[in-house]
Amino acid sequence: MIKFIATDLDGTLLDGDGNLPREIFPLIGQLHERGILFAPASGRQYENLKTLFAPVADEVVFICENGALVKYRGQTLHFEPIPDGKLKAALDEIRALPHLYPVLCGVDCAYIEDRAEPFYGYSVGAYTNCKEVESLDEVIGTEDICKIAVYDEAGAAEHCIRALPPRLDGLRTILSGRNWCDVSAPGANKGEAVRFLQGHFGLKREECMAFGDQMNDYEMLAECGAAYVPENGYPPLKEMVGRPIPSNTEGGVLRKLRELLARYPA
Repeated sequence: MIKFIATDLDGTLLDGDGNLPREIFPLIGQLHERGILFAPASGRQYENLKTLFAPVADEVVFICENGALVKYRGQTLHFEPIPDGKLKAALDEIRALPHLYPVLCGVDCAYIEDRAEPFYGYSVGAYTNCKEVESLDEVIGTEDICKIAVYDEAGAAEHCIRALPPRLDGLRTILSGRNWCDVSAPGANKGEAVRFLQGHFGLKREECMAFGDQMNDYEMLAECGAAYVPENGYPPLKEMVGRPIPSNTEGGVLRKLRELLARYPA
């Protein structure tokens, strides 16, 4: 029996306009009644996810910042920050390349140092708590940092995901969207977060289900016995996982949840 479901948001659960389908709330309620734990798993910050899922916030576990932070009913269960000693060098390497704009993601707030568009609009839109500072360097040492989100106006798959990893020794760089890649501690990923939750809640791999559309979802999908990629997902990921569902614009995740609930009547 499935006892745990994790799903990515952008490009997976959210619709084509980037909105959360309202139908998800009653579905989460039905899952909760059946003892199935639901987990939004995203590169987004906790404050953004908590606001997005406000009607069911106490019924879900939040996998935030691509797995670097896990929160449940207001409590931090798991946290994997970037060491302070790695941050300045990483920021300098990112700034040295053209077309790249970094976001420093703390536990409670995200920080930016550039107003270039469309980067600025995307950042303040995606991060509920977002603060502009003169230099990201001034944030280092003042709070723990979950990840560095990097916007690449030239296209992340063609540019930064190829250029950054050799420059960022001891850190993990992963493609997270068409124009985004994320830099995190080596052990911070959605799969590690799922492994932690499996241990914390006593879950077996075959009792877990996951949905994702980008390479930052791969480890999470690999940790779950039932794993699915929407048709709009990143082609290499679809080939690796091999279990397609209808696209996010067709409500593929919602369809699978309804199928699951039909198998486990109340």
